[in-house]
Amino acid sequence: MLLYTDVLSGDEMFSDAFPIKVVDDIVFEVDCSMITVKAGADVDIGANPSAEDQDDALEEGATQVNNVAYSFRLQSTQFDKKSFLTYLKAYMKAVKQALQDSNPERVEAFEKGAQAFAKKVVTNFKDYEFYTGESMNPDGMVALLNYREDGITPYFTFWKDGLKEVKL
Repeated sequence: MLLYTDVLSGDEMFSDAFPIKVVDDIVFEVDCSMITVKAGADVDIGANPSAEDQDDALEEGATQVNNVAYSFRLQSTQFDKKSFLTYLKAYMKAVKQALQDSNPERVEAFEKGAQAFAKKVVTNFKDYEFYTGESMNPDGMVALLNYREDGITPYFTFWKDGLKEVKL
């Protein structure tokens, strides 16, 4: 199994347990879905609740969450277009620097691809929701959540060159 971590913050962003697609050799699109999580579902005290109590617990404490955000403790954050552009410029510069140190032959392709993809994001800015890694490091990657053409299927976009693969 592969785990993908943010090269700048070290946060775990996603794993290959989810369907992944590489787009334009610059980003990963990771399919996700909404799941129901029950409060206290991970706690097993060994008691057997009655059927009536069990039904109540399922409805009362249940919440809908995005499975990738939930699994990797991604934190929702907010941007207006101007603040996102400021963040993105600094982030791309930091990733470029990291690439120059680790994979210099990739820098040119990264710059071209990232610029083109960033234009697409900014053009469709209102379609995205923004998530940071668990540490909420302001210098780390901001994952982009959007929905497929059907309007109901969510997917995350992660900058490929901002990630490191860790074999588990």
